[in-house]
Amino acid sequence: MEFNFYSPEEEINFAPITSHGVRLFMKRDDLIHPFISGNKWRKLKYNLIHASVTQKKRLVSFGGAYSNHILALAAAGAKFGFKTTAFIRGEEVSNPVLEFCKLFGMQLIFVSRDAYRDKQNCFNHYFEGDNETFFIDEGGYGQAAAQGCREIIDELNHTYDAIFCAAGTGATAAGIINALAEKNLATKMNVISALKGDGFLKAEIDRLLVKPHTYELFSQYHFGGYAKTNAELLQFIQRFATETGVLLDPVYTGKTLFAIQDYVSNGYLKPGSKILMVHTGGLFGILGMLDRFKDLYR
Repeated sequence: MEFNFYSPEEEINFAPITSHGVRLFMKRDDLIHPFISGNKWRKLKYNLIHASVTQKKRLVSFGGAYSNHILALAAAGAKFGFKTTAFIRGEEVSNPVLEFCKLFGMQLIFVSRDAYRDKQNCFNHYFEGDNETFFIDEGGYGQAAAQGCREIIDELNHTYDAIFCAAGTGATAAGIINALAEKNLATKMNVISALKGDGFLKAEIDRLLVKPHTYELFSQYHFGGYAKTNAELLQFIQRFATETGVLLDPVYTGKTLFAIQDYVSNGYLKPGSKILMVHTGGLFGILGMLDRFKDLYR
């Protein structure tokens, strides 16, 4: 099986950032695949390789009703010949993301929020003793995920003064930090938390680091918490899409670019600096917020 994809680096001209003399680039992981998009692919890659080598037949994971990870898993399973099952947090619902998952042949199991907290127990209840089933944690979190995300740095054609990346589980950030440390790069790593009350996130990142390495974790750009937003962020995303042709999502990448704009406008980077934002994909998350965008046009 061929498990390699590629995404380009693209320089972006966006006045709120570039008018300060800073050059903005994006690692366009959103272009990796229509459904196995962004860091979702990278976090799945080595899980898929391990599942294939160990001759597993079914991939099982966990997520919410609009989880991009679950959609990526469904598409990857179909592409690479695995059956897939997802435990979905909360009451049974139907939405476009879950319908796509079912089109790719995924089995959906809805569990209560209380039951969902014990993922291993959910897995064991249905699959204990099934040696052909492969467990993947929520969001793909784990060492295999960090290993895949290290390759972001291997693929770069330029060196940067700073890199910015969103974080939910922390695996993508950990992979990038590991690669920077391995290559002894002086690039400053900035991690933008999508979560409110993210005290655990640093510990989750540090748990995946090969060795201690400096990075900065920003916790003030969550806009109310995970999957929360407001009119200011939505207007910012709309402006960026209109002026650049690049779509961001309100859960991760929109918050990351907003943080970059704030960071640059406050003079934390010298004119002439080159910065990279990792576009982690996840654009289907917009489907759960389209009504909020409609309010902008009225």
